[in-house]
Amino acid sequence: MKKIYHLSTCDTCKRIINELNLPSDFTAQDIKTKGITPKEIEEMYKLAGSYEALFSKRARLYKERDLKNQNLTEEDYKKLILEHYTFLKRPVLIINDQIFIGNSKKVVESAKLVI
Repeated sequence: MKKIYHLSTCDTCKRIINELNLPSDFTAQDIKTKGITPKEIEEMYKLAGSYEALFSKRARLYKERDLKNQNLTEEDYKKLILEHYTFLKRPVLIINDQIFIGNSKKVVESAKLVI
């Protein structure tokens, strides 16, 4: 599978997609218009090893709900990601059996080597 979960309104996602110059066999899913399904989050979890790795602690709702002062479990992270798209750390690239999560320079460079 070759897929990218992104937000079409996110300038960082747009920049990374352009930088990666994704081949036509990639499926792009805008998580705002087509939400993440339980099956998709399970696939990401299997590759990432945890829901927390997929979770964005920079999301506005994370601060608004004061989640940093709560003791969140893996199940909590999963429910929050399924509840609202902003809780997914973006972008998420799945290339065959590898996953690349987030927008750090290191992650983007590692994805470039696999594409």
